Amino acid sequence: MAEHPKAQDRLADLLDTAAKATDTGYLDVLGDAPQAGPSTGITQRVMRTALLPQVYERYWRPAFGRLFKGPFGPSMAGEVRLATELLALGPGRIVLDVACGTGRFTRAFGAAVGNQGLAIGLDGAPSMLTRAVGETNNEDAVAYLRADAVEPPFPPSTVDAICCFAALHMFAEPERALDSFARILRPGGRLVLLTSARRDWQPARVVDTAGGILSGQRMFDRGEIAAALRARGFRIVAERFAGVTQVVAGELPEAN
Repeated sequence: MAEHPKAQDRLADLLDTAAKATDTGYLDVLGDAPQAGPSTGITQRVMRTALLPQVYERYWRPAFGRLFKGPFGPSMAGEVRLATELLALGPGRIVLDVACGTGRFTRAFGAAVGNQGLAIGLDGAPSMLTRAVGETNNEDAVAYLRADAVEPPFPPSTVDAICCFAALHMFAEPERALDSFARILRPGGRLVLLTSARRDWQPARVVDTAGGILSGQRMFDRGEIAAALRARGFRIVAERFAGVTQVVAGELPEAN
């Protein structure tokens, strides 16, 4: 019986552009470019540093997630479970984890889809991807890619599911990213996002807006992301708010 192709080889076959295999174990379509697209502020620049990946998964992401989600929002482990459930992941599925960081979600998605499926972690920071590769044991189900998160390099109708947690508000062109996600999802595919959600109470809105400006993060209104997904043909599966965050999941209609 022929050996099942490795995850990195399967990822390379899905791309609509050539990718270079790096010595640290991920594919790269950005080459010497420091990042894809313009910087949006200090938070995005910090994500590219060499130090952050060392503390990101255990300290940075849980601490800042709790700060923004408040006391009643899900833990990071809870986020992973929620995303896996909302994406309806199962064996054989192809899932794209956009802005994957050190791969916490990607690894869990790999376990959910199994070796017949594929979990792709996409990020623009080499330091994050190097750490992600080092933390990943299920190499037959997980592959990593350095590429533009706003315009992932896949043909239309390529993946079954897309996760983008804690990143859309840092994109220079979030609307174009949503267009891309809708394009590369297959009919019936699902998308789940965790992003900012400015509060409705006016004094809080002023604080949220100022914080977004200072950190270079866009503060979306509550309901804004769901409306944007509906405009792109998604049916809303879930919409939840915690602190200044929102989790929104949508599903494209099945093919006729």
